[in-house]
Amino acid sequence: MSKVDQIFNESKSILDFTSGYFSYLKNLIDGIDHNTIEEIITVFLEARESGKTIYFIGNGGSAATCSHFANDIGYGTRTYKKPFKVLSLTDNNAVLTALGNDEGYGEIFKKQLEVLATKDDIVVAISASGNSPNIVKALEYASELGCKTIGLSGFDGGKLKQMTDICLHVDSPKGDYGPVEDLHMIFDHLISNYLMRKVREEL
Repeated sequence: MSKVDQIFNESKSILDFTSGYFSYLKNLIDGIDHNTIEEIITVFLEARESGKTIYFIGNGGSAATCSHFANDIGYGTRTYKKPFKVLSLTDNNAVLTALGNDEGYGEIFKKQLEVLATKDDIVVAISASGNSPNIVKALEYASELGCKTIGLSGFDGGKLKQMTDICLHVDSPKGDYGPVEDLHMIFDHLISNYLMRKVREEL
């Protein structure tokens, strides 16, 4: 049973469930490794300095987080003379459907990286389970190419946790996608808000 299921079963009202859900999120937040967040921010700043591109990959709700992350870092930081070069590989419907149809869904991110990525670029994989085949294949290719790999994971971390150079992990029961994805969005806003303010110091 997931923790969210348990909270629901033990709740006598909507208010009980709401309180329990927020308490659960607080506990998950308390378990986050702050040093890993610092590592990721450092990598992003280094990528900006060297002109390298940061790619985001993910499925479902994580695909939406990829889009949001790319927007917040690429454009929300408001730094255009020396920008963060960021691209979410979840956003081009024509490319995704062509690759899914012609190559198979497991190839949709790897094939894009084959066209776009170069050595020392950054690939950020967002996945609650960490076991999605298209994520695993893309990370394998990225590592072979010499990219830096970063993971945002949940549950037990899955294969992603073991494959990435840096992994920001939300340790949670399997199946609790909502809370894990909640924290992944918090990571987006924490990181992008810091980067926005950091680049302002250059003005």
